[in-house]
Amino acid sequence: MPRTIKILLSILLCIALIFLPGKQFHADTFGSIPFVILSDYSEILNIGDEFQLYAVTSNGNFPTFKSSNSKVASVNTYGSITAKSTGTALITAKINKAEASCKITVQKTSVDIRSSKTSIEAGETLSLSAKTSNGSPVVWKSTLKSIAAIDENGLVTGIKPGKAVITATADKSTASITITVKSPVITLNRTTLSLYRGQTFSLSAAVSSKLMPSWKTNKKSVATVEENGLVTARKHGTAVISATVSGVTKTCTVTVKQPEITFDSYDITIKKGEKKKITATVSSGNVPIWSSSNLNIASVDSSGTVIGVEKGKAYIYAAEDGIKIRCTVKVTQ
Repeated sequence: MPRTIKILLSILLCIALIFLPGKQFHADTFGSIPFVILSDYSEILNIGDEFQLYAVTSNGNFPTFKSSNSKVASVNTYGSITAKSTGTALITAKINKAEASCKITVQKTSVDIRSSKTSIEAGETLSLSAKTSNGSPVVWKSTLKSIAAIDENGLVTGIKPGKAVITATADKSTASITITVKSPVITLNRTTLSLYRGQTFSLSAAVSSKLMPSWKTNKKSVATVEENGLVTARKHGTAVISATVSGVTKTCTVTVKQPEITFDSYDITIKKGEKKKITATVSSGNVPIWSSSNLNIASVDSSGTVIGVEKGKAYIYAAEDGIKIRCTVKVTQ
């Protein structure tokens, strides 16, 4: 029977009890058998629902309402019922020597999670939504916040590769979804590189997750790298430059080459007090460091200009990044 009809019948019965013509309103009016009539005897509710139960009594008095399990469904003095948790409860309306009960069944709240996808990369976000059978809000939780975190609005953020279970809870009912945080794909613009000391090269990394990589070198004495991927060769040797994102690493092998040095002359003769420039060609383009084996015989400046000091023989050296060649200088009177 529709609830509206039930309520109308209850109201009509109340009116009849109160306004019967020529009768004083007491129990004898309807005979000696007391009774309680309810507007409903069975009802299914969702958690959080409120329901009004009406009662008509043989003596016209307002009944006392009581719940058999107030944790499932409570009732107030006026028959207003509130569904609290899953289960069943009897709501009893009672007068002296008469009572009637309504069975209240409180349904379990169903939770349904909705998502456009189940995998993201570190740094990416994914918006989840949840629908409940009674419209109650959900509380979101991640089993592994270090992999995938979720805020109170259902926004998931990938932290690092792995899997995390996201749960939505409402009225002690839960639903879950597994979110996979994928490993990113990293591509470097170079995987091998040859430089001379002092030269630089800008390495770049294309990362599918759009996160910035962390750059590192295994030999700072050979080649260094800045946080933006700029590599600087320090001295001859080999170093490995790595770019890492979310535990995924790609590398570039950097070879710092030793230069070649050549002189325009490897043997010169000058007089005491005379100057003569030695021209050195360095393949790296760097300026060599000049030195003399015997400053008492011949000296040399930073440009390679030799000065005869005293009669004799000396060697003039040009050095660059571990390579050193010499020119024989004979000084005469």
